[in-house]
Formats: sequence, structure tokens, C-alpha cells
Amino acid sequence: MLLRFFIKIFILSACLVLGSLFYFFTTEWFDFSVLENYDPGKPSIVLDANNKEICRFELEYDKREHITSDKLPDILVKAFIAAEDRSFFSHYGISLKGLLRSFLVNLYHMRYIQGASTITQQLVRVFFLSNERKIVRKLKEVFLSLALERKFSKEQILELYINNIYFGRGIYGVEAACRRFWNKSAHEVNAKEAATLAAVAKSAYIYSPLNSPLTSKKRRNIILRSMYLIGYISEEEFEEYKNSNLDLCDKIPGNPMRLYIQEWIRGWVENEWGRDVLYKKGLKIKTTIDLDAQKYAEKSFEPVVRKLRKTQGKSLNGGMISIEAHTGKIRALIGGLDFNESQFNRGFQAVRQTGSSFKPIVYAAAIQAGYSFDSTWIDEPLEMTLGREIWKPRNWTRRFDGEMTLVKALSTSNNIVSIKTFLKVGPDPIIELSKKFGIYRELRPYPSLSLGTAEATVEENTAAFNVFASNGYYTKPFLIEYVRDQWGKKVWSGEPYKVKVLDSVTNSKMINALSLFMKRRKLFLNKEHWLDVEVIGKTGSTNDSTTNWYVGSNPELTTAVYIGRDDSKPMGGHVFSNQTTYPIWFNFNKSIKCAKKTFYTDPSLRECSINWITGEASSEDSVDTVSILKEA
Repeated sequence: MLLRFFIKIFILSACLVLGSLFYFFTTEWFDFSVLENYDPGKPSIVLDANNKEICRFELEYDKREHITSDKLPDILVKAFIAAEDRSFFSHYGISLKGLLRSFLVNLYHMRYIQGASTITQQLVRVFFLSNERKIVRKLKEVFLSLALERKFSKEQILELYINNIYFGRGIYGVEAACRRFWNKSAHEVNAKEAATLAAVAKSAYIYSPLNSPLTSKKRRNIILRSMYLIGYISEEEFEEYKNSNLDLCDKIPGNPMRLYIQEWIRGWVENEWGRDVLYKKGLKIKTTIDLDAQKYAEKSFEPVVRKLRKTQGKSLNGGMISIEAHTGKIRALIGGLDFNESQFNRGFQAVRQTGSSFKPIVYAAAIQAGYSFDSTWIDEPLEMTLGREIWKPRNWTRRFDGEMTLVKALSTSNNIVSIKTFLKVGPDPIIELSKKFGIYRELRPYPSLSLGTAEATVEENTAAFNVFASNGYYTKPFLIEYVRDQWGKKVWSGEPYKVKVLDSVTNSKMINALSLFMKRRKLFLNKEHWLDVEVIGKTGSTNDSTTNWYVGSNPELTTAVYIGRDDSKPMGGHVFSNQTTYPIWFNFNKSIKCAKKTFYTDPSLRECSINWITGEASSEDSVDTVSILKEA
């Protein structure tokens, strides 16, 4: 009886399996016509704050020719086979050996570590599935790959695959990639170029030569080695090609400085919604950028950097960000001189020591602690033991000036008095306030912190100084106002983030003190050459001018400019912010028209004239007499 029962179960199971196989091989499971009638979709358009078009993201289908299977260059086919699927022409859509290997690896690690995708599976993933690492997705991929192999020949599958690979920045297909990379047709590529194209198939984000030339070259050489071992190229060819450069002639269309904005937006949207949404779903991306302000920024930035490069070399570069003081909206952004030359965005990514641009935070903490700008300390030689070393700080002027007020020390960027202020206030209040200002890196409780050893990006330093321009509020900068889908529905909205970090009385005193540097500079210029609004600002330099800063505000905009070498070598002790960052900041602000002319002053304060050396009340009309704000 038991034997008969098992025989029935076996026969029933066999029938189910055979029936399932018959159903699978005789049924159309998916509409594969999408592969032959592909719709590139609608481009996404990026707008500035005034609805002027900055750029658009669209697929480069109009720039390519679909290469049919009978015209695919042999070396191109061999490169992709060597890189992605050596058994492509012998399997049925999946590699059982590869699946078993990846299964054992994933089982060993108890999580998804390794895949085993054939070219057929990759084509299925491109058109019908996502890249999520889930077992269910993998099963669907296997199922559809088997069905695809029934529908199309190997040549057709390879044709669809090679013509639809994503190469980054909206480039699909080998023909468009060849035009972009080397300004040639796919029919003209050699083995090293074919290997470069095949290298990108694994991940355009990681291996595209447009994004990561070094990583792309390393993977290209791995593929060249595979081609040599299989016998597709000779040993001589392998040795020649592996030591050669990528030889890209690509220049991305568009303003080379504005491309930093474009690429940041591209990366952000792809991270939020994916590549297909960006290039096919017709988004309207409203930014906070003001194209007029952006043009002024570029016009101010470029000539100064090009002039400096004559003595500093091509490694000299910089970044600049200007934000609306009370909202944090980024009105202008420069990530570098030329995106085609370097994709490193110095506005958001370059982390540099702040130098003397950090000092306003030190003095703000001192004012909060009860000190006054007419307090005096002695500028004199200092000697401190830090660990096993003796530290002897000095001023940038290489001299010591004796007695001076805090307001003079801040205005002239005196190092010794800044250190003494740090020691009197104590590190904890200064570090705590610095974090509230958004400066949080390398905040070690050493006296050198008062000279700007803290690190920040241009974006962070802009936001920190903007606290003063926005009456004591820290306002987080942002670049995207909102995103609408192709039907006009808002799918994302940027909201200003503001928090009070400095009381209005302290902030008003800081505004007054930070304006003195600019007021005294005005004395040496004709009135018509000056700005028609109140302005505050602070220079900043690190040792031997490794980094130069100028951070300043008018009542509507706060702008930070950074200049330095990408190789982190000093620009030299003779290079100062007055020659580098300040002219950029000043020329930009000279071009901007502001409706609001003055900063807010707390009504509880009154203006007092003092001698900025002794701190005593003064009624004299002399260069040593300045006005500070004190409680009435």
C-alpha cells in the first residue's frame, strides 16, 4: 500500500513538472515587443529661480546609430564576451555553473554577496527589472532569461544588449559612447577601446571613463588580460594596450563651470528616483540658482584663477558659493574652473582648514561670555608646551604690536590676541558654538583651533558666516526648490532649515566689528568704486597660503570663496587672500543689486567711539578711532 502511494505521488509530480515545462515552452510570458520598439521617453528640464532653463537631461538616442548584429565589429563582440559572459554562445540564457557558485558564496556569507548574470540576464534586467538584490528578483530574471532565449537568437540578444548599455550621463549604446569618448564610430575602435567600453557594462557609475578614469583603466586592463588569455589578442597587443592611456577626447557640452551644478543635480536625482526617471519621465527640476548671479560669479572667478595659474600651475583651483542670507537658497555655485578638466566639486566636496575665517566664532563666544570689543590684551610673543613640542605662534605681519582691543585684533586678524581670547573663554564654549554654526570637523581643544585648524567645505563655511548676516540664525543651504513630475504634480520640495544660535545683541556687535575691515578699506577707494550696501567680511589663510578664503555678506547674500591647490601644496608665503579670494568676492558683490541696504541692529544698543588701541572713549577724528556697539 505504501509503495503504491509513493508511486502515485511520483507519477503526479512527474506530470506536474512535465505539464509546467510544456506550459512554459508554449506560452508567451511577456510582451517582448518593447525590446524592438523602445521609447526613449521625455527629457527632464532644470530651471533656475526665475524659470530660465539651465540644462536638460535627455538620452542620446538621436546621436547614435543602432548597429545591427551583422555589422557589430568582431573585436567589440569579443571584448564584451570576455568581460561579461564567456559561455554566451553555448548557454540557454543562464549559467548553471555561475548560479551554483554564487549560491554557495551567498550561503556562506548568509547574505547577497555575488551574482551570476549572463548577458541575457543583464538585458532582461535593463528592460524589465530593477537592480535590487533580492531572491525574488533573481528568480524572475532567470525565468525571463529562459523565455528571452526562446524568442530571440543569440545575435539579436547581443545586438540589443550592446546597443542599450548605459555609459553614464545619458549615453546609451556603443555608438553614442564611441562618439562621446573618442569622436569616432564603433566600427573604428581597437581592442583597448573595445575593452574600455566593455568595462563600463558592469557599472557606469563606477567604471565610466567620464566619471572615474583611473578605475575605468584598471578594469579595462583586467578585460584586456582576459582577451589575451582567451586568445582574442596577442601578448604584444596586451602589453602595448595595458600601458596606454584612455585617450579620451570628450568635452561635455555646456558651460564648463556650470557643469558642476548640472552633475550635482544629475547625481542627486539618480540617487532619489533612478536614472530612468531622470532621462525618461519629464521631470521639472526647479533650482534655487539665479542664472544672472551665476554669470556674475563665473565672470569674477575665472580671470583671477587663470591669472594665478600662470605661477601656480594647473593644480590651482577653487570653489565659490553664494546663498540668500535669510533662506539658505544657493544663488550661485562654482565647483571649479573647468568640469572637463576635473570633476571634483570644490563647493561641496573640498574639505579645507578654515584659517582666520574661523576667528569670528572665537570672538562671538567671547562676547557671549561677557567680554567687550573695547577690552584690551597685549599682542606679544607667546610660548606654549604642547605635548613634547614648544609652540611659538606668530602673526602674519611677523611683528607684535603690544596693546590692542578685541575689535582691532579681529579686524586686523591678529593671531596672538585670538589665542589669548581662546584661552580666556575656554575651548568648550567655542567648540559648542562652532558646532551650532555647522563647523564640526577637527575641533580639538587646543589653542591652535583659534587660528582655524577646523576644517569645512565652502558650503559649510558659507553657512557658518551667514549666521551673522541672518541675525544669529543658522540657515542650512539648499539647491533644489522643488521637483514636479511630467503631469505637474510636486513630488519633492526643499524646505529652509533655520535655528537660532546667536542672540541678537551679540550678533549686532559682531556685525559692527566685522564691518570695520570693509569700512577702513573703503577709505582707500573712490566712492563710485565701492559697494552701495553695508558689507561684512573676513579673510582666511593657512600656513604658507595652502588655503585662501574670503567669506563675506551683504544684507541679502553671503558668499564664500576658496582658492588653493588640488595637490595641497602651499601657494607660498607671498600669496594672500587680498590677491586671490577677496577680488573675486568684491567683483561679484559689485555686480549684484540688493534691495536691502543695511543689516539689522538690536535697538538696545548704541554706537560708541573708542580708540581701537587703548579701548578708551575717543572723540578724535583719527585712523585709530572706530565705532563699536554697546548696551545703552
